[in-house]
Amino acid sequence: MAVAQKNPSAEQAEPAQPKGPIADFSKEQELSAYRTMLTIRRFEEKAGQLYGMGLIGGFCHLYIGQEAVVVGMQMALKEGDQVITGYRDHGHMIATGMDPKGVMAELTGRAHGYSKGKGGSMHMFSVEKGFFGGHGIVGAQVPIGTGLAFANRYRGNKSISVTYFGDGAANQGQVYESFNMAELWKLPVIYVIENNRYAMGTSITRASAQVDLSKRGLSFNIPGEQVDGMDVRAVKAAGEKAAEWCRSGKGPYILEMLTYRYRGHSMSDPAKYRTREEVEKVRTTHDPIDMARHRILETKLVKEDALKKIDGEVRDLINEAAEFATHDPEPDVSELWTDVYRA
Repeated sequence: MAVAQKNPSAEQAEPAQPKGPIADFSKEQELSAYRTMLTIRRFEEKAGQLYGMGLIGGFCHLYIGQEAVVVGMQMALKEGDQVITGYRDHGHMIATGMDPKGVMAELTGRAHGYSKGKGGSMHMFSVEKGFFGGHGIVGAQVPIGTGLAFANRYRGNKSISVTYFGDGAANQGQVYESFNMAELWKLPVIYVIENNRYAMGTSITRASAQVDLSKRGLSFNIPGEQVDGMDVRAVKAAGEKAAEWCRSGKGPYILEMLTYRYRGHSMSDPAKYRTREEVEKVRTTHDPIDMARHRILETKLVKEDALKKIDGEVRDLINEAAEFATHDPEPDVSELWTDVYRA
């Protein structure tokens, strides 16, 4: 029997953003969110430049466009909560408070990087900041994040695990094993699916039978909802709701963040599977940083000069991080033998 094929050129239209609750930000929260999102954006732009100059080796996956997701979620968390994600991880590191100098130094393989220059873009962590790593294997962080939640439940500390993964990883089998265990044992874990619409180069409409990923936990009785992942206020509101669900002992919760990445899957991806017009439409109508900037100016929280000052401070911070990373020494050859498990 012939099977009807989807037209590869008829890629998905831009999904309608959900009309969920919006957090009421104070002036301080609005400016803090703007500064952090801008810091992530400028960091990633600088990382892209350094990669092009040959100063960053290996793989490098940029977070440009998705900043509101991790910033909004971080605003909903408490001291002691844990964050874990996949390989598109620099934004998560900065949002948790990790030093851009240490992150950039790790990208360039230097001694004062967060993994002593041995982990690179996809493999660094900070227990102090509650960040348990970027992970290079698609979906591998999901069972680990579920394990963090198990430890929290075992200790009775009311902390939660926020486990990020993408729309591509959402089709991995270990994700569903984790869902089953998390609901069975009522583990305090928020599964944040960052749906940027493309798993590497494949549109979600061509790879997933059910494109509403918030429903992926229904057969396990895990509640979920779609969130406008380009609006930091919507993310914070959804994050607080999910966190309260988990802390009250009701088990896991799924948040599907509808977001978008402007760059290719990685630095080696020319992203020819989508049109320039598609990317530009999101940039001009739904960019998370531009929306925050317009909101701040329209509500007259501060004048434009104040935002320009923040912009300058952020740019200086990232330039200092790049300067530090490119002049920091490489790790001593003896480091090859440290932090390595040997039986």
